[in-house]
Amino acid sequence: MKVLIVDDERAIRNSLGEILTDEGYEVDTAEDGAEALQKVDKDKYDVVFCDIKMPGMDGVEVLGKFMEMGLDAAVVMISGHADIETAVECIKKGAFDFVQKPLDLNRILITIKNATEKVTLTTQNKALKKKVYGADMVGESVPMQHVREMIGKVAPTEARVLITGPNGSGKELVARNLHQLSARSAMPFVEVNCAAIPSELIESELFGHEKGSFTSAIKQHKGKFEQADGGTLFLDEIGDMSLAAQAKVLRVLQEKKLSRVGSDKDIEVDVRVVAATNKDLQAEIAKGNFREDLYHRLSVIVIQVPSLDDRCDDIPLLIEHFLGKYTDGTKPRSFSPEAVELLKKKHWPGNIRELDNVVDRLLILGGEPVSADDVKTYVNL
Repeated sequence: MKVLIVDDERAIRNSLGEILTDEGYEVDTAEDGAEALQKVDKDKYDVVFCDIKMPGMDGVEVLGKFMEMGLDAAVVMISGHADIETAVECIKKGAFDFVQKPLDLNRILITIKNATEKVTLTTQNKALKKKVYGADMVGESVPMQHVREMIGKVAPTEARVLITGPNGSGKELVARNLHQLSARSAMPFVEVNCAAIPSELIESELFGHEKGSFTSAIKQHKGKFEQADGGTLFLDEIGDMSLAAQAKVLRVLQEKKLSRVGSDKDIEVDVRVVAATNKDLQAEIAKGNFREDLYHRLSVIVIQVPSLDDRCDDIPLLIEHFLGKYTDGTKPRSFSPEAVELLKKKHWPGNIRELDNVVDRLLILGGEPVSADDVKTYVNL
């Protein structure tokens, strides 16, 4: 762990630095705010101790600059007795904690222990989010920029979202990003593939059932709505849901409560519903296969995920992404420019899922680099 001490008093810099060095921390110092900003711009710190009262740029202003820079370090303010109100204000502005002068050894060690634990947890959470959610949203094409912009605007709200797009285009990834960037991100994300559940079981899966409510109901079962309470319920392939189940989903959206199969007791639920479909729901409404009132409940916001054919400029980036997925770095693999150009010109009915499989196949069967001839041999162009 690396620590920066910012204080205009050399004695404080030296004494605090000695304490932390003895405890095994790597310590750097700055005598004023300007020097501190230069150091955090060039180096990475885990914890910063910053005095509030300094000539020139005071600690409050330095803290504000740190926040503008997106500093990942935990900032601990050093305050005199007269600075307590200012220190509390710093906490509100993003500081992790404050310690009073004269500095107490035990207080310092407890503070830095808590701060380093917080930094470690934050770093781990960021890495996990990037691994699960961020890395898969690959592409810089105009359609993908529009999708990201929509996600950024909609995710922090409670609005219901309908995600449309062809199979394999990444609708689930959009749903997961909406959840991860929302205030519900710490709560469950529950997915239901409406097309994969038999129509006679969909109500039990969504709303749960009581023991003995039907032949195979040997115990009480909480449905997906209850499992997602406080979080997000992702209804994938909503266009394949039966009309009977649609009616019950509509009631939950309207009244925010449900009853399990075999029970007349209402259970309140707080769920944000995100739905997805590869069907034209307006056409399904015209055919009598989908309820118009449910459509309007679900489609407060509509996000259209582009097909791969509509974002072929992203194919080189996607290939690089899948190379990372299928190679461990010990044996570098690549695609020749000619091979990439051929793949850009191909029609992709299976979209991203198809490209994923094609890259995997070419890495197994093709040479190094994967050549245009490999593409012609092993891919249906």
